[in-house]
Amino acid sequence: MDRYEKWKQRELLVILIYAVAFYAYALRISLRLSHDHYLKLRGLSPSGWLIPNRRNDVSDAQWRNFRGNLPILSFVFAVFTLIANGSRSLFNLKAKGMGILWLSLSLVYLTYLHGACVVYILSIATANFLLVKVFARTKFFPFLLWAFNLFFLMCNRIYEGYSFSIFGRQFEFLDNFRGTFRWHICFNFVVLRMISFGYDYHWGQLDSHFDQEKHVTRCSLCKLGKTCYVVRQEKGMASDSSCSFVLYLCYLVYAPLYIAGPIISFNAFASQLDVPQNTHSVKDVARYGLRWLFSFLLMELMTQFFYYNAFVISGLWRELSPVEIFIVGYGVLNFMWLKFLLLWRYFRFWSLVNGIETVENMPNCINNCYSLETFWKTWHASFNRWLIRYMYIPLGGSRRKFLNVWVVFTFVAVWHDLEWKLLSWAWLTCLFFMPEMLLKSASNAFKVQSAFGEFLLRELKALSGAVTITCLMMANLAGYVIGPSGLSRFVSSFLSREGLPVLGGVFFSFYVGTKLMFHIQDLRSGVHSPR
Repeated sequence: MDRYEKWKQRELLVILIYAVAFYAYALRISLRLSHDHYLKLRGLSPSGWLIPNRRNDVSDAQWRNFRGNLPILSFVFAVFTLIANGSRSLFNLKAKGMGILWLSLSLVYLTYLHGACVVYILSIATANFLLVKVFARTKFFPFLLWAFNLFFLMCNRIYEGYSFSIFGRQFEFLDNFRGTFRWHICFNFVVLRMISFGYDYHWGQLDSHFDQEKHVTRCSLCKLGKTCYVVRQEKGMASDSSCSFVLYLCYLVYAPLYIAGPIISFNAFASQLDVPQNTHSVKDVARYGLRWLFSFLLMELMTQFFYYNAFVISGLWRELSPVEIFIVGYGVLNFMWLKFLLLWRYFRFWSLVNGIETVENMPNCINNCYSLETFWKTWHASFNRWLIRYMYIPLGGSRRKFLNVWVVFTFVAVWHDLEWKLLSWAWLTCLFFMPEMLLKSASNAFKVQSAFGEFLLRELKALSGAVTITCLMMANLAGYVIGPSGLSRFVSSFLSREGLPVLGGVFFSFYVGTKLMFHIQDLRSGVHSPR
């Protein structure tokens, strides 16, 4: 073993000691803050499920709604699964039969969620289906598809799902039957599915450029005789013979994935409705469910001891010292990561149990990511794949990447909601993306020829990673937590005399954390330099 490798082993030991000290300090401060301020915090429930008589942070509306509705949602999960899997086994149902069955079950589900507003979903979906069928073979079809879906995406939000009274006083009574969940919020996912169906059908009319034989030689899953997600997506199910209105509607409102995804292409969905996924065994799916349960218990434990989100909701974070503001901000981002992991994996588990595999969102922990590109690929991974397939590549792909990034992230912001704070998040992310893409191109061209050169490249990438993590934290706090005005207060607290040493310590911690990520990569891949 050469001297450089021995040095890296010693470095790893020092980094691990620092990491333990960092998290021990952060947890101690977090416990003290939660204990000292809990009487002034909004959004705390009197008692949690895991530890009775201890307050629980349910200040996040999305998490509160999911957690509160989990019992009824799990009952629906069990009943629908028994009906669907039992019917498939008894009657040997394929895509057509399963499409009718799941469409029926999903419409019952949607009626409970949205009441009379289901008519809006079905009307817009029908219009989109007709547009695709009529214009799919024309050159200007992509423009029509995007214009139609963007129009309704924005109108739905501007008019807050439309009042029935705008169609006449005789329909006004239907506003009393709008269900328990706002339909236009869920419809954002339906828009993605309608665009996916349109493009898959459009490409199905053209010659496929997918070389399945070549793919099989490179794919580890396909070599084992299984069918991977890529093959299901590229097989071209969206042809005239296989694409019915019932199958299309089933795809749009499929109950397990309707509320939050993960996002799946029409081709991949239709092929698995016909022949269930064989990538994951029953044991694998059961283990996946147990891991979700463990993550849920971890979230309950976290929200009963650390009230990060309540500090933000209450605005109390403005009264804290710079180091306390950093710990609360860092804690909020970890809370958001775990929240979305639980939401997406619950619905993915429901889908897997019923034979439909989707892309896994959040395959990596938020604390194991030091580049914007990797963060976006592994945060909402299924959405990232959707954007690449249906937006980034049609816009020109990497040939126009510096322009396409701005278009894609602006769409992502508008897709989430029509808010300035989300646009600020999108444009901040694009701004931070520019130097990273330039540095990545330069580093790929740089060839390491000595141990010192490898050491120097590693250090530069660690510093770059620390800058990226800082930028990611700022962009996500601005977009999803405190908004642009809160961000200015957040930044100013660190540029004060008291905050500058804290900022230095935070940057050094991110630098050390990036070095730890390099070591993790080395252990996983056996490569001695960071990717």
